[in-house]
Amino acid sequence: MILYADQEGERLDAFLARSGGMTRSAAQRLIEDGLVKRNGKAAKKNDRLLPGDEISYHVPEAKAVDIAPTEMRLDIVYEDEDLLVINKPKGLVVHPAAGHSDDTLVNGLLYALGDSLSGINGELRPGIVHRIDKDTSGLLAVAKNDFAHTMLASQLKDHTMARTYEAIVCGTLKEDSGTVDAPIGRHPSDRKKMCVTQRNSKNAVTHWEVVRRYRGYTHIRCKLETGRTHQIRVHMAYIGHPILGDRVYGHKKPELGQDSQCLHAGALCFQHPRDGHPVMVFAELPPYFKEVLEKLERMG
Repeated sequence: MILYADQEGERLDAFLARSGGMTRSAAQRLIEDGLVKRNGKAAKKNDRLLPGDEISYHVPEAKAVDIAPTEMRLDIVYEDEDLLVINKPKGLVVHPAAGHSDDTLVNGLLYALGDSLSGINGELRPGIVHRIDKDTSGLLAVAKNDFAHTMLASQLKDHTMARTYEAIVCGTLKEDSGTVDAPIGRHPSDRKKMCVTQRNSKNAVTHWEVVRRYRGYTHIRCKLETGRTHQIRVHMAYIGHPILGDRVYGHKKPELGQDSQCLHAGALCFQHPRDGHPVMVFAELPPYFKEVLEKLERMG
């Protein structure tokens, strides 16, 4: 593929992402792999372009990943030729990892979709645009082709994909709403955890509002402005109100029968990648969440 620069001073990776219809990270990966040339010569991602510069690039054919398709029931709440939205249950891992090689959402998608997968960056992938934790339930967007994947990923990056979560946190929040604006990075001593830190971190913003207060707990609704790993869990713990059941960032012993976080991705809103029409998908609270609310009601 050949493109021609049309702006002076634009970085190569930014131009390739904009003109080539891919994410910035995908463009950078192509450049780092030596698959992009500027005026016939090897290029660097931070090269500044001049109008008329010839940018040639090659996207390798997708290679199949070594993941076994597994038959499983998928709760598909929206589907068309470009994408689908899954309502993921608590306890289901999204990607294969140690201890979960054939029982993840990816395995189920490979079985259900077959060849209808996105192949971004030369690797055949089952369209996962964004992730949610194993013990977080709720909505997850899946792209069926590279075009949809790129467009949805762009909406994630520019914060036009709206994701709303329901959570129960420990303690009583005094304000009716608020915002946590605190950068998140890897924990310095526990690499499996994240934390609020100024070191090697990325900006993270979570907006929250109270749905209802109970004795010792609060039902809240959170809207993500960014999408960092464990963001809501880290931010709520940071302000002194960890999510009920979160034994990583909150209390170490189970409460109200919960030994994993009460966190549910209940709403997902975005522009359809094909024609831009709004898509709004909702998932009602799952049984485990409703049971906790019923216990809190009885407690007064």
